[in-house]
Amino acid sequence: MGYISILLLSFFISLGFSIFIIPRILLISFKKHLFDMPDERKVHKGIIPRLGGVSFFPAVIFTLSLMIGLNRIYGEELFPSIIGVSDTSVLSFGLSSLLLLYLTGITDDLIGVRYRQKFIVQIFCAILLVSSGLWINNLYGIFGIYELPPVVGLPFTVFTIVFITNAINLIDGIDGLASGLSGIALLFFTILFIYQREWLYAALAIVTLGTIIPFFYYNVFGNPNRGRKIFMGDTGSLTIGFILSILAIRFSMYDNAVLHRVPDAIVVAFSLLITPVFDVVRVILHRARFGKNIFSPDKNHIHHKFLALGFSHRAAMITILLISAGFAAMNLLLLTRININLLLFLDIFIWTIMQLYLTKKINRKVAGSKA
Repeated sequence: MGYISILLLSFFISLGFSIFIIPRILLISFKKHLFDMPDERKVHKGIIPRLGGVSFFPAVIFTLSLMIGLNRIYGEELFPSIIGVSDTSVLSFGLSSLLLLYLTGITDDLIGVRYRQKFIVQIFCAILLVSSGLWINNLYGIFGIYELPPVVGLPFTVFTIVFITNAINLIDGIDGLASGLSGIALLFFTILFIYQREWLYAALAIVTLGTIIPFFYYNVFGNPNRGRKIFMGDTGSLTIGFILSILAIRFSMYDNAVLHRVPDAIVVAFSLLITPVFDVVRVILHRARFGKNIFSPDKNHIHHKFLALGFSHRAAMITILLISAGFAAMNLLLLTRININLLLFLDIFIWTIMQLYLTKKINRKVAGSKA
């Protein structure tokens, strides 16, 4: 069996696991009254279970463990290993960190956790992951910076992990948005890691993709009146965000052992996460500008803007997914044609113009309704 066959098998196993477990999570949620109650900040109405993310970590760990076990049973000739010698520490530290975040997410979804406590846990998990040797060691010429010394690269990586994890958590505001954006990124990461022949990370990406597809169906197309709709909650968003940060950092990491490297890898990696990352930066700047707590919730995210313009939840979600895919495609096409710093400036410029345009349209709509 070749590596591609193993990856496809992994995908269908995680897909099947998620299909099996989500209906049972729904059943338990309704029996124990574990719902996400609507309030003035949330855009949904009615009671909907918020424990969809409970299926994510078990599906990922079960599938990866099964692939490793099959290799031990049948050997390299029949079932090649997805784990290289250098991957062992990353796998152990990464899964340990992921488990801690997963448990924190469950606690938050069930009884609530203060954001400062979640922040401390996220920082600890990021430090644990960085301790495995996974860190951003090169900026590939961004702001004229190339190789990063550990004293700079290690804390920068911890910050990046926490930032990406929270970006996915905060973008999870309407049906299918966080899972859709994550699904697009995971698909691209799968292809990119296959190209680089880094099979563990390709497996992690495709297994996570298989895990969230059934959730996406229940979240977007599930009928709440029949008890078939579910949210991922903090359990899901923290889990997915942390996995995406692992993939982005590994792909960005300069490593001579990788034979088929993608040029300017850091731009490619973060182009796949540009929408949640830029959205969080804009929201934080907006809150700071008006003297608000940067951690306080509001309705100023990009999906709130589209909803304010009259878009349906599904139309807003699809539009934002297309915007994200457009940024990723543009960066991939221009990467070898223009300077990396010019490309970053172009991304920021387009995002800023788009936000100003949306705000102007919203203000016109509000003014028109008052007239």
